[in-house]
Amino acid sequence: MSGGGSSTSNDGKKKARIEIIPLIDVIFFLLATFVLFTLSLNKIQSLPADLPVAGENKLNLSIDEERSVTLQVSELGTCYWNKGPLTLNELPHRLNQHKEKYGAAARVLIANDDKALYGAVVRVLDEVRKAGITQVAVETRVRPTGK
Repeated sequence: MSGGGSSTSNDGKKKARIEIIPLIDVIFFLLATFVLFTLSLNKIQSLPADLPVAGENKLNLSIDEERSVTLQVSELGTCYWNKGPLTLNELPHRLNQHKEKYGAAARVLIANDDKALYGAVVRVLDEVRKAGITQVAVETRVRPTGK
């Protein structure tokens, strides 16, 4: 008589059985090894960045502030030159004066209020380019109109 849990046949020989638990362990080990190996092959690509240095001279900041102009575009399409109102027709003349006064060191920061239209900001950027000013920054935070 054979028992309920035995793996013997009627003639007394043992049957071959495939144990699944060790097979699962081996498969998980191979999977983990493959994942770790492929992660080590990835190259981390980055761009070099020149970060500002703390403790700069205050004299240089005042000279830079003098050479830079903030142009803000409002929702109505009007401009503000360092918080003073300015029409788009006057803008090219003021930009040319700024370029003549400071040359290649002239800087412009273009800002906009929260409801300004994109087209007006692009027109201001085009006027800055026409004036030949190459040091241009576009501010990403939103300001109240005229501030």
